[in-house]
Amino acid sequence: MKKILPLALLLMSGWAFCQSDFKLKVSGDIPKPLELSLTDLSKMPRKEASLKDKDGSMHVYSGVSVQDILAKAGTLSGKELHGENMTKYLLVKCKDGYQVLFSLAELDASIADKNVIVADTIDGKPLPESKGPLRIVAEGEKKPARSSYQLESLIIGQIKK
Repeated sequence: MKKILPLALLLMSGWAFCQSDFKLKVSGDIPKPLELSLTDLSKMPRKEASLKDKDGSMHVYSGVSVQDILAKAGTLSGKELHGENMTKYLLVKCKDGYQVLFSLAELDASIADKNVIVADTIDGKPLPESKGPLRIVAEGEKKPARSSYQLESLIIGQIKK
């Protein structure tokens, strides 16, 4: 038991160190590219989103609205989001190579009531190491396919003619 405790502390401190170096990258067709640390995200307004996982269990996630992150990066919204700007999208990339796509219009509160957050907690606890430190959560979707684990970057793009 005495040998296990120092090993557990070493592993936990290594995980915490890796998490403290983490930066969510926000880039692409935006005026202000960002690299947000977990501390940066913790200082932003918090939102909750409920999601039924593949096993059928309902969970409550907490984090930052994707719309708030995009606003911080200077992404177009509201009245600016019309005409050609309606072809803009958000590409979400995860550590394991998984990618999902959202239109900017579906994320804009002036157009849709979609609740999409960048979550760092599940049911009041940090996301497990194997699934974190961040997860994109798209509340209200029939399948959790776009609610992706190990979020690394948000990239704004535009469909070209």
